[in-house]
Amino acid sequence: MKKVDMNKKQKRESLLDSAFSLFMNNGFHKTSISNIVEAAGVAKGTFYLYFKDKYDIRNHLISHKASLVFQNAYRSLLDSGVKEFEDQVIFFIDHILNQFSDDHQLVRLLSKHLSWGMFKNFLTEAEIADSENILNIFRGLLSNAPYSYRNPEVMIYMIVELVSGTSYNSILYGQPLPLEQLKPYIYDSVRSIMKNERV
Repeated sequence: MKKVDMNKKQKRESLLDSAFSLFMNNGFHKTSISNIVEAAGVAKGTFYLYFKDKYDIRNHLISHKASLVFQNAYRSLLDSGVKEFEDQVIFFIDHILNQFSDDHQLVRLLSKHLSWGMFKNFLTEAEIADSENILNIFRGLLSNAPYSYRNPEVMIYMIVELVSGTSYNSILYGQPLPLEQLKPYIYDSVRSIMKNERV
């Protein structure tokens, strides 16, 4: 990567990091673009080279953070040696839940946005090793599954909604159970979804 491109990437990441910190500490509505550029140490005009407005940087931030979570899970999956598709799905979910459990700010940022629409958008946009987006990687894993599934997109939708909807309170508040105690219930339900979708 050229020095100019590295510099641009560094400025963009600095803006994203500053926005994340300010949104978490002060709240989205109490954070201004001026606050973000001041914390990032860049000129206000630089902000508009990368983002249209405060809502745009928040959406990019959500995609960026979610992409990192999925990339970390995927890299760990590659190193895990787990071969069966349904076991890979459980491994992937477990890794993501552990990342969320370790970073409550990340949960608060993503929780309201971790729906199917956002999931599909950042799966389509997020790249691993600068080559292939995560959605294509999921399709690759699915193509090696020993079963066919009636409607894989609906199946993944059901899993995403189940996991995101049931884990939030458990991660942040230990309700109705602490996460480690809730995980078996989540994974049994995920396996049931996949089993019911087999053809």
